[in-house]
Amino acid sequence: MEWDWAFVAEITPTLLQGLKLTLFITLLSAIVAAVLGLVLAIARRSQNLLIARPVGAFAEFIRGTPLLVQLYFIFYVLPDIGIVLSPLVAGVIGMGLHYATYTAEVYRAGIENVPKGQWEAARATNLTIPQTWQHVIIPQAVPPMIPALANYLIAMFKETPLLSAITVLELMNQAKSVANSSYRYIEPMTLVGVFFLATSLVSVVMLRALEHRYGRLGK
Repeated sequence: MEWDWAFVAEITPTLLQGLKLTLFITLLSAIVAAVLGLVLAIARRSQNLLIARPVGAFAEFIRGTPLLVQLYFIFYVLPDIGIVLSPLVAGVIGMGLHYATYTAEVYRAGIENVPKGQWEAARATNLTIPQTWQHVIIPQAVPPMIPALANYLIAMFKETPLLSAITVLELMNQAKSVANSSYRYIEPMTLVGVFFLATSLVSVVMLRALEHRYGRLGK
């Protein structure tokens, strides 16, 4: 099959719409993963075993099962018990929850790298536990984590094609739709690869800048 530039021009706007949705989902999922990951990390550090152990077991379960299976469960199984979610919401929750268990480990490592003297100083100045986390621990722990968290952001972006399995019209699903209706696969699939590559390269450049700026803070 020969390459058809006219067909490329015709389908590019449709694929760009899919790319916009892909980036939007990645951003929302990253926010969920960042916030929930911090909550999981703090919970796993709890001295209350009734909190720490169930949270740890839950995180291990999520990391030990494929993201695709989790997406299927959220979108196709939960409706059987009355929880019906749109494809977009199910995708964001699925990806955000999955990657939260990984970002939680990044947070945990960063928190444990904060010198014990900082905790002691916070107690000596009568800071409350929330104040200690907000003003002392998190500001010191987060900057060295940024490169690792950015890596997960890129990984999340590259896993968005899995959302086509739950009918999200992201980039890959749009390409499949175009290919199935036109019986031409070379152009849409090639463009998908180009879009993912270009976006990933831009992200890698930004990641290198983050590593250059923050990477030494954890050393």
